[in-house]
Amino acid sequence: MFSTSDESAYAYDIIELRFLSPIAFYTDFPTFASYNTEVDPMLNNSTNSYTDSFKVAIFLYKWRKTLLVLGLSAAILSALFSSPIFIAPLYRSTVILYPASSNSVSKSLLNENTSAKQDILEYGVDEQTEQMLQILNSNRVRDRVISKFKLADHYGIHPGERYYQTRLYTQFNSNITFKRTEFMAVEISVLDKDPQMAADMADEIAVLLDSVKNDMQKERAMKGFKIVEAEYLSQQQQIAVMEDSLTRLRKLGVQDYESQVEMMNRQLAMEIAKGNTRGIHALEEKLKVLAIYGGPYVSIRDALVNEKKQLSYIKARYEEAKMDAYEEIPQKFIVENAYKAERKAYPIIWIIVVISTLGALLAGMLVIYIVERSPAFLLKIRQTES
Repeated sequence: MFSTSDESAYAYDIIELRFLSPIAFYTDFPTFASYNTEVDPMLNNSTNSYTDSFKVAIFLYKWRKTLLVLGLSAAILSALFSSPIFIAPLYRSTVILYPASSNSVSKSLLNENTSAKQDILEYGVDEQTEQMLQILNSNRVRDRVISKFKLADHYGIHPGERYYQTRLYTQFNSNITFKRTEFMAVEISVLDKDPQMAADMADEIAVLLDSVKNDMQKERAMKGFKIVEAEYLSQQQQIAVMEDSLTRLRKLGVQDYESQVEMMNRQLAMEIAKGNTRGIHALEEKLKVLAIYGGPYVSIRDALVNEKKQLSYIKARYEEAKMDAYEEIPQKFIVENAYKAERKAYPIIWIIVVISTLGALLAGMLVIYIVERSPAFLLKIRQTES
């Protein structure tokens, strides 16, 4: 074992040799950490950490010029290749909106039992937000935006190219995104090299949301309206036929069966008491008419009352279906409209420069370390030192 003075002298000699010749130190001399381990195993972890940091410091100092040139080169090249000369800057415009809670005009305005969820002024909840996002991501919105703004030409994608549609849709999805915000609203975000076009597209998508959703609802509402309309017209026609039948019966003398029978029976009794044969005969003829047509009259009259009640109910449904089929209300509340961006959103040059520089330095250090540890390099260093 060494004495304390011998240990200090030995450590000093090792550090001095390490500064003078790092490669020789790595290959020919024991480390101070291994010596300390033999002296006191409890110092193993702290000593290893110290020697590792020391090795890194020596390595960086030794190759400082190479790494400096490498880092500067990476920074300059990344700044150059991320400039507008090589990458067209993109500008971002956004629209923030909330969905409406009610989808039916008639239920919002005509229904007496309108709940809070059907209130025309109520904001939508999670369900409506998810529906809105699904509609925004549909091909109905995408294809209309592509067609209106001629995005194929704008993106430089020609119909004759291979995978034309796939490339166009991929570019659209990368530049135009929809997401839910932390406050449960929906954000429409558009990136484009033309800031005004980005703002116009964002606003147009918000408009298309109403159009597409109303069109989808009208497809169903119109079919429902046609069904109710047919039933309403059929009911009207049936009532008209019944009223026409009653009119004919009235012309035959059946005006009000119950009151007529009661009155004629009373009059017949009076004529019989008087012995008026002619009056008795006339009343009997009228009673025969009532006997023949009185039953159909009563049946048609009572049925007509029920049919008119049914017509009133169907008419209410008819008016609601007609309003849903032909009237439109906004399906959203716009919180923030898009505006022309003044600063680009992509690329962010300083982030690219920092990442590229750090990546180049790490890659350079790795390559230098591998080369430095290779047998050919170690042999060359030894030959140079000898």
